[in-house]
Amino acid sequence: MKKKLFGAMALALLLVLSACGQSGTEAAQDAENSSGGEEETEVSAVYKVGICNYVDDASLNQIVENIQRRLAEIGRERNVAFAVSYDNCNADAAVLTQIIANFQADEVDLMVGVATPVAVQMQAATEGTDLPVIFSAVSDPEGAQLVASNDAPGGNLTGTSDYLDTNAIMNLIFALKPDARKIGLLYDQGQDSSTTPIAHARAYLKDRGVEIVERTGTSIDEVMLAAQALAADGVDAVFTPTDNTIMKAELSIYETLAEAGIPHFTGADSFALNGAFLGYGVDYANLGAETADMVAAVLLDGADPASTPVRTFDNGTATVNTETCAALGLDYEEVSALFAPLCTRVESITTAESFGGTAD
Repeated sequence: MKKKLFGAMALALLLVLSACGQSGTEAAQDAENSSGGEEETEVSAVYKVGICNYVDDASLNQIVENIQRRLAEIGRERNVAFAVSYDNCNADAAVLTQIIANFQADEVDLMVGVATPVAVQMQAATEGTDLPVIFSAVSDPEGAQLVASNDAPGGNLTGTSDYLDTNAIMNLIFALKPDARKIGLLYDQGQDSSTTPIAHARAYLKDRGVEIVERTGTSIDEVMLAAQALAADGVDAVFTPTDNTIMKAELSIYETLAEAGIPHFTGADSFALNGAFLGYGVDYANLGAETADMVAAVLLDGADPASTPVRTFDNGTATVNTETCAALGLDYEEVSALFAPLCTRVESITTAESFGGTAD
C-alpha cells in the first residue's frame, strides 16, 4: 500500500519505529504530527515495511539499526518514505506467528525477516501470495530451503546471507595453537545457522586427527554449564558459529573460558564485542545496509525476488577482543601479525554489551 504524504520532510517517515508492531498508517501519522510546523514537503509515496528480529543480540540489532539507517537515506535520496513496523519475537514461535499476522493485517508492502527462523516462518505465512520477503543474516538459504538456489531464488524471498567460512576460522585456531589436540564445539543444536558450519568443523578436525568435544545449550543457563564443562574438559580452543543462542550467552561465559586459558573463536564480531577472544565473519553493519538496498530495489525499482540473487559477503575480517587477549596472556600485536596473512583485515575491540555502549 502506497500513498501520498505531506509533512515536514515527512520526518521521516523515513523511519518510524514501533516496538510492538505499530501499523504503518499509525506510524505515518506519528511522523506527520512530529513535524513541529516545519515547511511542508511532498513525499511521492509511503511504503509500509514490517521488520521482525529473532532475538535481542548485538549482531542482529546492528543489522536492524543499519537497515533503518539506510532506508532513511534512500528515502531522502528518492523522495519517498518508509513507514516501518518493527518487532522482536525473542525466539518465541507463537509470538513470531502473531507478529507476522499483524504485518499482514496491516497490509505491509514487504516484510523483512532477520535470522533464519524468522525467514522460514515468513516463507510459510506468505506461501501462495505475492508479498515479497527480504531476509537478512540467513547463514544457509539453500539448506534452509528458503530459495531454490542463491543465484535464482525462484519464489517471493531473497535477501542477504552471513555464510560462514568455517575452514578459515579453523585455520586461525591452528595458527594460534599449532599443537592443539582437543577442540571444543559450543552451539545450540536447534539453531539452523549452526548445522552446516558445525558439520564442516567436524570434518576439518577429523582430517587433522584432532579430538572433538561437543557441548550444547538452548538457554543462557545451559550454555554457562556447557562452557564450564569445556573448561573442565581441558580443550585447547572452542569454536562457535553464528549461533544466536550462544551469542546471547557470551557475556555470561567469556570470563569462564578466558580464566581457563581457552580462546573462544566465533562466527561474528558481536561475540568478540561481548567478550569472546575472536569473531570472524561479515561486517553486520554493511549486511544491514545491503539488506535495505534490496528492500528498495523491490519496492522502488520493481526487482523480482524470484530472480534477485542472494547477496553474500567476504568473510575475511577477524575481530580480536584485546581485553580477552590480554587475559589469555597473549599480545595483541603478535596475534594480529599472526592472523593478518589469513584474513582480509584484523581489527580490535573491547568488551561491551552493544556496539553503542559499554558493559557494566
